[in-house]
Amino acid sequence: MESGHDREAGGWRMLAGLLADSHLLALELLPAKASEHAAQVGFTQVLIYLADLQREVLRPLTGGRDRDAAYEAELPVDGSVAGRAYQYGTITAGAPTGSGEHHWWVPLLDGTERLGVLRITTADEDEHAGEYMNLLASAIALIIESKQGISDAHARLTRVRPMNIAAEMQWAQMAPRTYADGRVVISAAMEPAYTISGDAYDYATAARNAHTVHLAIFDAMGHDTAAGLTAHLAIGASRNARRQGAGPVETAAWIEEVLVEQFGHGRYVTGLLAELDTRTGVLTWTNRGHHTPVIIRGSRWSTHLACPPGPPMGTDLALPVTLCQDQLEPGDRIVLYTDGVTEARGADDQEFGLTRFTDFLVRHHTDDLPVPETLRRLVRALLDHHDGRLQDDATVLICEWLGPEPDPSARAAALVGLPYEPGPAPR
Repeated sequence: MESGHDREAGGWRMLAGLLADSHLLALELLPAKASEHAAQVGFTQVLIYLADLQREVLRPLTGGRDRDAAYEAELPVDGSVAGRAYQYGTITAGAPTGSGEHHWWVPLLDGTERLGVLRITTADEDEHAGEYMNLLASAIALIIESKQGISDAHARLTRVRPMNIAAEMQWAQMAPRTYADGRVVISAAMEPAYTISGDAYDYATAARNAHTVHLAIFDAMGHDTAAGLTAHLAIGASRNARRQGAGPVETAAWIEEVLVEQFGHGRYVTGLLAELDTRTGVLTWTNRGHHTPVIIRGSRWSTHLACPPGPPMGTDLALPVTLCQDQLEPGDRIVLYTDGVTEARGADDQEFGLTRFTDFLVRHHTDDLPVPETLRRLVRALLDHHDGRLQDDATVLICEWLGPEPDPSARAAALVGLPYEPGPAPR
């Protein structure tokens, strides 16, 4: 029988060997290399499945040389065992192999960003296998993330149809769709994913000090490549101003100045820019011609925040702009959204509507679903309501303030479907 020391040594060799090889490893060769090193802890095979852009299917990373018979065809996120592991962030047992081995589906997360799943085959049911599965998944996710930006193979694998130029620009600039730490959980979604044009979101931690989280959402006029360029410029100007210490009002003014300089008065963008002090829960924000945010509190009710709106950025109307403040409670979810969410119309010409939108978020919040999974299901509901084709961009950004406690990490992990094992208490 393998001793605990031998298992620990095997786990170390697995991670050390894979990370050492990853420096000169092409992405397509990662599955074979992962299987090779995973043998150190008794895993007989490791297969990698990546989620597509809309999180509808899990597609096998095979290396492109052959369609290994070990791989199943692409798997649906809804209605498959692999998809369940992806949705809930938990290791899930697969169907019996008939050969005495066991298949396990393991979530593949880069930090809190859901990349896909692993299918790991084991010869036995070692009680320590789950720990090594999560460690291996973390290492593989880091390797994928480090290489995907320069891999067209990755882009082709995670797209199920062609993408327009505006969407190509927008996705390249967006922050990760999910983030969590001991202070906040943030998750975002943009649709239609392959033809998005004028919508954009942004967020950043330590925006002006270690305790400030920046949140922003933008909606540029039009539904074409020029709208994408406008939103792209707004994001760039926002980051530039914020990183020089500007607050929400000053940042919005800088965006306006840049847009007018570039487009004259021919292009504008609405938006919300906000800062959350994670020590106190004070939300400071300004509204530039956009829909006001929604607060979901206690899984029971929602309310709109009120702030006199200023003019859209780029109009150069020189009208007053207000800086507003609201006090959040621990567990509050701030929801920023664009009009494509609430105004999407179905075949019966009925809007999806604000009431349906907020009811959906409250209901799934009550079900304790991970926040990214709630947004994935919201997107599915929007598309179903609109017969699969949105006529306008629809973007949602959710931020949950966890509270002033120093380390609510277990709560943050649960909100994004992340396995959580607390480390040793600080001395």
